Amino acid sequence: MLDVAPLDLEARTAGILNRHPAVGLAVGVVRDGALASFSAHGLADIASGRPMDEDTVVRVASITKTFTAVAVMQLWERGLVDLDAPAGDYLRAYRLIPADPGWPPVTLRHLLTHTSGIGEEVIRSRALRRDFGESVPEGRPVPTPAEYYGRGIRVGAEPGTRFRYTDHGPTTVGQIVEDVSGLPFDRYLRERVFAPLGMTDTDIVRTDRIAARLATGYTLGRRGPRPVAQRNWVTAGASNAYSTPRDVGRYLAALLGGGANEHGSVLEPGTLAMMFAPQYQPDRRIPGMGLAFWRGTAGEHPVVEHQGLLPGFDSEIALAPGDGVGVMAFCNGTRQGAMWVPAETGRLLGDLLGVAEAPIRTDVPQHPEIWADLCGWYALPGPVTDVRMRGFMGPGAEVFVHGDRLRLRFLTPVPPLYRGFDLHPDDPSDPYAFRMDFSAFGMGGWPLVFRPADGTMALHFDLMPVSLERRSARTNPRRWATGALAVTAAVGAGWATRRRAG
Repeated sequence: MLDVAPLDLEARTAGILNRHPAVGLAVGVVRDGALASFSAHGLADIASGRPMDEDTVVRVASITKTFTAVAVMQLWERGLVDLDAPAGDYLRAYRLIPADPGWPPVTLRHLLTHTSGIGEEVIRSRALRRDFGESVPEGRPVPTPAEYYGRGIRVGAEPGTRFRYTDHGPTTVGQIVEDVSGLPFDRYLRERVFAPLGMTDTDIVRTDRIAARLATGYTLGRRGPRPVAQRNWVTAGASNAYSTPRDVGRYLAALLGGGANEHGSVLEPGTLAMMFAPQYQPDRRIPGMGLAFWRGTAGEHPVVEHQGLLPGFDSEIALAPGDGVGVMAFCNGTRQGAMWVPAETGRLLGDLLGVAEAPIRTDVPQHPEIWADLCGWYALPGPVTDVRMRGFMGPGAEVFVHGDRLRLRFLTPVPPLYRGFDLHPDDPSDPYAFRMDFSAFGMGGWPLVFRPADGTMALHFDLMPVSLERRSARTNPRRWATGALAVTAAVGAGWATRRRAG
């Protein structure tokens, strides 16, 4: 284990809030099997003046996906499921329906890596409804996945060939846990995952105990904070969990402790190691996905992480498993939290590891001899209703020469994204590796790589393992789609403020 660097967490948290105002922010560091340091600033609820603290209940959104993955890996340890067998062999509540019957079947491994071919929305008739009809106001009955999906989920791309972030894959994993175990999924999580780890204030349903200490989520606008009306999600196994910093600290202790903490055990060390290992990599230079965990690096240190975003709430967990240290952050009202919360958490983890944030390099030469091979427009695959990424990228990206270097812009009418970003060479031994400067968004450099494959140039991003392919200039939508792009971006931006791409 690494002897981690000292960190004045109170001062660091105050500095974060100076850069990014928030109603409430809680930050914790986990090492040596426990929550080693914790700092909370601001309010869990403005009206009552209740402060944010270790026992404040927050919505952890997509971090739920990792709980669901732990549950299904328990079944795998018992030999009840096979990660590479057809998922339909275990799914009883509804079907997975491929657009092409000749495609190989969806597997649990596909579902856990967002490579199943299932899109972001699955019932097109509900595409114009709020949250695609996937949420209901608090107090109303929540449809079960079987009731919501009805006949089944359409698989729109060949499994294993494409990364498409979706809540419906992890929801299906949760349904498989229920169908195989015979227990309601919420009960399974409480009894088999949360209780053994001492996570007594964590659930995917809003119990009275949770409601009593639940933080209020806010949007932060021109007139200050405004409370957000909370909703519950049909995709509970992907996005609906409630927890506290104290409980998530215990969860991280178990993830760092080979599946066990001081309260109990949920997985074997080898199982967790497999979950953290690369399970989907579109390119060997991209860390890719583990089983439900995003992979990355801090210097030479492997890192796994996951973010969560729901209206009024931002959260992030980041771990260096080989070094026995992790960081978590929770916020209940800010602007652009989807950008800065994971970036600030990553910086804290890097500082604990003694690793500076990777800079934009100025010592790597340009290679104009390959620019012609790289320039052009690159299409983002998937339907227009995959609005998480389309709200950011539109139909794709364009690479062109601007001044004395390459530049990349996303084909969206959002001005900063359309103006684009210079591509800075990032590896002296690899002329196809670059980094974009995202500091204006509260982030650092964003690595990306190019790779010729089967006669087509592909572009792979590190932030999410999303891949784009270069297409003929004749099909470049910039020439005709200004109006359509505006609509796509408006819909996507609205969706992105409510749901997180990670």
